[in-house]
Amino acid sequence: MFGVAVLSFWHVHAKDYALEAKEHPGAEVTAVWDKDRKRGQVEASERGVSFYDDLDELLCREDVDGVVVTTPTLDHREVIPAAARAGKHVFAEKVIAPTLSEAREVVAKVEEAGVTFVISLPRLYAGYTQAIQERLAGGEIGEPTYLRVRVSHDGALPSAVSPHGWLPEHFFDPLQSAGGVTIDFGAHPLYLLAHLLGMPDEVSAVYGRFTGRAVEDHSLVTVHYPNGTLGAAEASFLGASAPFLVEAHGTEGSLLYDPSGGLRTRRWDAERWHAVRVPADGRSPFGRWVELSSAGRTDPENVRAALELSALAEAANLSAHEGRPVRPGELP
Repeated sequence: MFGVAVLSFWHVHAKDYALEAKEHPGAEVTAVWDKDRKRGQVEASERGVSFYDDLDELLCREDVDGVVVTTPTLDHREVIPAAARAGKHVFAEKVIAPTLSEAREVVAKVEEAGVTFVISLPRLYAGYTQAIQERLAGGEIGEPTYLRVRVSHDGALPSAVSPHGWLPEHFFDPLQSAGGVTIDFGAHPLYLLAHLLGMPDEVSAVYGRFTGRAVEDHSLVTVHYPNGTLGAAEASFLGASAPFLVEAHGTEGSLLYDPSGGLRTRRWDAERWHAVRVPADGRSPFGRWVELSSAGRTDPENVRAALELSALAEAANLSAHEGRPVRPGELP
């Protein structure tokens, strides 16, 4: 049995990963660590496992084969290498770190330790991503000229149940989160753009603070390619009737995907849209991690995609804060 320790319940997905471990036939949660002692004790008690407020003490446990890192984003740089040095396989919530140089530093330390490292980039393994990639690569809409990816939910909006929104307020604390919606939820459209079109030459970003938080609650990041192709990554904590959307246009047609309408394509000379079958999703990032760790294997493509994400997030933050385009390839 693959023993998993959850390192902090700061992130909203920590409970999801703990549940995945519980339901996985080859894994189980064996311990919890959290800087927030009260929060950690509650979560450990609910799962019938030991709580630790000393990370090194937890990392000495022999029944901990791997760790799920769902700490504040800015703690990744300390926590991930510590777990790797202790010989524990690491599964981490995106992003690795808010800057490319910091992310590279973390990856180098993990690789030196020789453990398996997987970052949660779930939409890379979705069936719709595979289908979209195949159609773009196969030239079904010709040469791509524009790709737009949008994600949204209402986590920052007040409601009768949650006067400040259902997202924890610490998500809007730059000293913990390292940013707002772009570096968190907005990571999905950023890594999808890089996956489907490659890394862009230039990044420009505009951030909005509709709810008055210290960080952005919605954002628009545009990416530019040397051949003139454009991409747009939209992210919002302000809700929408279409929470996820992929829209692509090319020299010979268009492609659309949303969960309610599915995937469809249309060439310029066709009268109707053509429905495209979407294959089943691949194994979840957590499931991939358990499988790879148990086999002593790594996932270099996942790590490469996560490093590209850190580069895009850093470029977007620089662009929004300095009011200028930023070239990811020129980041230190």
